[in-house]
Amino acid sequence: MNSVVIESPARWRQLDKLPIGLFGSVMGLTGLSIAWRLAHAHFGVPAWIADGIGVVAIAAFVAISLGYAVKLATAPDAVRDEFHHPIAGSLFGTLLISILLLPIIIAPVNVFLARVLWAIGAITMNAFGWLMISRWMSDRQQAAHATPTWIVPLVGLLDVPLAVPSLGLPTVIYASVHQLMVLDLAVGLFFAIPLFTMIFSRLLFEAPLPDALQATLLILVVPFSVGFSTYTVTTGATDIFAQALYLLSLFVLAVLLGRLRHLGRCCPFKFTWWSVSFPLASASIAALHYAEAISGAIADALALALLALATVVIAGLLVRTLMGLLRGELRTLSA
Repeated sequence: MNSVVIESPARWRQLDKLPIGLFGSVMGLTGLSIAWRLAHAHFGVPAWIADGIGVVAIAAFVAISLGYAVKLATAPDAVRDEFHHPIAGSLFGTLLISILLLPIIIAPVNVFLARVLWAIGAITMNAFGWLMISRWMSDRQQAAHATPTWIVPLVGLLDVPLAVPSLGLPTVIYASVHQLMVLDLAVGLFFAIPLFTMIFSRLLFEAPLPDALQATLLILVVPFSVGFSTYTVTTGATDIFAQALYLLSLFVLAVLLGRLRHLGRCCPFKFTWWSVSFPLASASIAALHYAEAISGAIADALALALLALATVVIAGLLVRTLMGLLRGELRTLSA
């Protein structure tokens, strides 16, 4: 049966190039809002900063969702091709991760809506994670396709527990939800190890990543930074394993920031640059959690430094994206 394609005005046709990975901007903005909320609790910075960033994150989610809905209605074949693409297909997880993270900033305003969003995100993220792992194990993969974007579905599973403390779930329900939290923590960390190894091997022995994918390298930080936050949320402890995850995330971040320092000169701005936003935000969240658990001047200074870095980078990405959209550069920035 042929797909039904809705005819669209010319001004909408450029949305057929809107990439699903642009939801990574929502992830980055939401993560930054969460980081500033933690900074408010730990350092006493104004709460309105976190709230303001949260509003921007929600607005970005709504705008991108509407844009992608238009793409689905007017160019369903493009959406289908994107979903089945060996690299871009993993980025559908950015939509689901956004749905999992937004409840953290929505819960103080409307806990019922936050619970509904989280439930939708948790169910669909687990289904998507199962689907992607099944796809990888069912078909022969090419080494060139082993890029950092493959980690996104696993990061999504690690994100499932993060909003749970904000939801105020009854004890009887929390007991069951906690089992899901343990499952997603285990699956996310377990599969992250071989995937990280494959991607690292690809970087060593295959051709360099295309310029458009250079920014995605920072995604390699996320299994460790989010893994730390998820482990502490799930277990309620910042033990030696949690500390090891956090310190490992700092090491990987230091290595990759060195790789990306020339990004602005070697590669023109694309939407894929948003790939750096959530890794930086998640690193600052982990640093703030660590500073809260392990008090000390060094931990506090590092948390502030990472928060400042994430804020400056994400603000720059937001300004450049809005400028590009106002100039009608959507197709160029999506390429």
